Amino acid sequence: MRQITASLAIAACLAMLPAVGSAKGCLKGAAVGGVVGHVAGHHAVLGATAGCVIEHHREKVKDKAARQNAQTQNTAAANDAAHRGERNDAK
Repeated sequence: MRQITASLAIAACLAMLPAVGSAKGCLKGAAVGGVVGHVAGHHAVLGATAGCVIEHHREKVKDKAARQNAQTQNTAAANDAAHRGERNDAK
């Protein structure tokens, strides 16, 4: 019975892989969470799920910070150019 349940769980996960194409950090988090969950009471699937969610969230925060940093740098560069009298108009 366990083998059937495990097989169905794996098949469900594999079926969802195309929909999770942009899940940055999920594989790393799932691997670490699965190991930790297994060691902490044989809850590998629960640990893998939690690890995936946590790492995906961390990657989203990291990407957002990088976008804000790039936007701040672009704005600062544009302000410096404007103060020096440089124009960046496309003609």
